[in-house]
Amino acid sequence: MINTFDILETVKMIQEENLDIRTITMGISLRDLASDDVVLLGNKIYDKVARYAQNLVSTGEQIEQELGIPIINKRISVTPIAMIGATCAANDYVPLARALDRAADATGVNFIGGYTALVQKGFAHGDEILIRSIPEALAITKAVCSSVNVASTKAGINMDAVALMGRIIKQTAELTKDNNSMGCAKLVVFANAVDDNPFMAGAFHGIGEPECVINVGVSGPGVVYKAIQRAGQDRPLDEIAEIIKKTSFKITRMGQLVGTLASERLGVPFGIVDLSLAPTPAIGDSVARILEEIGLECCGAHGTTATLALLNDAVKKGGVMASSSVGGLSGAFIPVSEDEGMIAAAECGSLTIDKLEAMTAVCSVGIDMVAIPGDTSADIISGIIADEMAIGVVNSKTTAVRIIPAVGKNVGDRVEFGGLLGSAPVMPVNTMSPGIFISRGGRIPAPMHSLKN
Repeated sequence: MINTFDILETVKMIQEENLDIRTITMGISLRDLASDDVVLLGNKIYDKVARYAQNLVSTGEQIEQELGIPIINKRISVTPIAMIGATCAANDYVPLARALDRAADATGVNFIGGYTALVQKGFAHGDEILIRSIPEALAITKAVCSSVNVASTKAGINMDAVALMGRIIKQTAELTKDNNSMGCAKLVVFANAVDDNPFMAGAFHGIGEPECVINVGVSGPGVVYKAIQRAGQDRPLDEIAEIIKKTSFKITRMGQLVGTLASERLGVPFGIVDLSLAPTPAIGDSVARILEEIGLECCGAHGTTATLALLNDAVKKGGVMASSSVGGLSGAFIPVSEDEGMIAAAECGSLTIDKLEAMTAVCSVGIDMVAIPGDTSADIISGIIADEMAIGVVNSKTTAVRIIPAVGKNVGDRVEFGGLLGSAPVMPVNTMSPGIFISRGGRIPAPMHSLKN
């Protein structure tokens, strides 16, 4: 039963501690669509997405007003377009990206995800066509987001795809250089991508998902930060973990409520709550500041990975008690450009790409929204991707790379993206070449523990 204290506490979280619902994402299956003609197929995609999601934004805004809680984004994810595109005879899927962008504009959503290929074990028909079209697709569209899954614990790492993605990221940066290489902010490379992720840029509607579904992503780093701050510096770490668990429970309950209401009003099933702590560039809404409040002088210091492991585990444990449908990525995000504390740590030199890589082993996703010098080679980018994929494959977890080789920028410069994407200091990379390793291609086999069944 909700009492007065609970209501007042939630109001305080919203007004003073940056609590929000980060996204309501509608997943839409396109598996029933096919055509020999790419333009006709694009029209079918537009018609279905626009029809299913026509009331998504207005419903989200109505719930936002009724509950008084901000719902920052309304988004759509669709079946991986490489699979749908394979039904036509085209050798370029850019018209399908245009159709998705038109649907996003018609429905008023912030982003639409699913310009995606799943190539962890190899390229099926349509996969390489889609991947090679990504730079142009992201350059000419506003709302379309793209992802490519190149590795999994079961399949290992497709190094041909890793090498290709290094080149694709470079091309995307070059084609969008007049907009701070923004296209790369809408492109993510995955290991163990999940089917029900509501967060961009990696959202797509998985093959095992229903015809249409509502997934919700919650946030709340500021709420966790304030809870730890109130506890003081003399509490042991197990008590800090309990405080985070209780706070995560409250945050997730709000997400569960919003998701249930949206599901009922839109007449589609409720999928999952992704209980990730997703930061923003706003002061007081930072995962890095949580880690520092637990006891680090600066994020990136020795002890950062252990502190993040504590935070991530406690968030999951608290969240699963609040909802019977937890899914997506669920943990703590560490996107550099989107987190005020991460930006500060990177600028002072405490936080490096190598440290971010280590942190990936214990948190959600990975090298996320990191700007690097624009002259970084495709081989080095592929090497960064390969390292992240190895962490995901060996640890049976989702990892990802969303990296921006900012054309014309060097270490110490800053890249401005605006909005939730924030701004990123250009971070140095190790310039020793992994070129021969990358050029070998082939596949890094799956680890032994993948043979579980």
